[in-house]
Amino acid sequence: MGNYFDVAIIGAGPAGAVAAALLNQRGFKVCVLEKQHFPRFVVGESLLPHGMEILAEAGLLAPVQAAGFQHKDGVVFRRGDDCAVYDFNDKSHPGPSTALNVQRDRFDKILIDQVIDAGATVRFGESVVAFDNTDVYARLRVARENGQHYQINAGFVLDASGHFRAIPRLRGWEMPAHLPVRQVHLTHIDDHITDPAFERNKNMIVTHPQYRDVWLWLTPFSNGRLSVGVVGRPERFAGISASANILKKNVHDVPMLADLLANAVWDNGFPFLYLSGFSANVKYSHGRHFALLGNAAGFLDPVFSSGTTIAMHSAKLAADVLTRQLYDEPVDWQTDFADALNLGVNTLQAYAEGWYEGRFQDLIYSQRQSPEEKRMLSAIFAGYAWDKKNPYVRNAQAIMM
Repeated sequence: MGNYFDVAIIGAGPAGAVAAALLNQRGFKVCVLEKQHFPRFVVGESLLPHGMEILAEAGLLAPVQAAGFQHKDGVVFRRGDDCAVYDFNDKSHPGPSTALNVQRDRFDKILIDQVIDAGATVRFGESVVAFDNTDVYARLRVARENGQHYQINAGFVLDASGHFRAIPRLRGWEMPAHLPVRQVHLTHIDDHITDPAFERNKNMIVTHPQYRDVWLWLTPFSNGRLSVGVVGRPERFAGISASANILKKNVHDVPMLADLLANAVWDNGFPFLYLSGFSANVKYSHGRHFALLGNAAGFLDPVFSSGTTIAMHSAKLAADVLTRQLYDEPVDWQTDFADALNLGVNTLQAYAEGWYEGRFQDLIYSQRQSPEEKRMLSAIFAGYAWDKKNPYVRNAQAIMM
């Protein structure tokens, strides 16, 4: 069967690249279908230490480390006069303690180029327009940019299509998110920060002085630029006409940020971008001949920079379960994939909800934390949200009640 693959993967972002790399390493015939052409811009620019060990296992870390991206070893939270620094080098989990801030156009291309070099089939400019899983293998109908269609048959399909959610859209499985609708307004600026106290190796999360459910991020890059964004309910930005104005106003609402970015160049050719309703959910995360990875299975909130890490973690889980299945070993996708993934996702969701309600912000800034409690929180911020040994993972729901 000429167009048969052991695994077809929809989407060539980090989840798709990690899954393809792992499965290709293990000797399976893999095809990645990507509707866009790389490089292309997407959000999700902040990697976490846990993601670095997944990249290493997939054989993708070395070229990423060689690319000159911004080193990162922690996160700084600011709320008025409150400041809390969480250093990934001082965390309760023994895994890697450093990560990178990456421009996603370059980062994603580096990953998928490695997958191509390793021998996997990758096809750009091709979209999946139909999915049939009723036979002994899955059938994908694929549309090329020239209007031609063809069919791929695969033993299994991994949907790593991100916010596009290819299989859920085709099957009508998208559902409203549990979190309220929020907007994101962002851009990249030439920051020209001269304050010696600014730690370029740490991201900054800043709560708006008037609205505790509005926050801003600063994600430094190695080229003198900074990703800056603001997140909030639509009513918080009512009456302001454009993303540029919304973003600049909210930056200047925070005196510390206004001073820090006093010399910034905002109009540098990079667009001001707007996202709305980024949180999502789906009816099924796996089924006959398929599983959903990363954002294709739902997205929580960008507050802890966890989106790319969740995507890569889901890719590793799925690749491990699928490897056993393809070797005819018994597997339980609900237990070994969905439930295992949801351990970390539910932890992060509990803290995201607690963040907007204010309880988690109070915990972050609490002066009553013991050093060990702070190390446990630092591990979560570093992406180790699946560590059952950490009480802040094990008891997240109870802590936020």
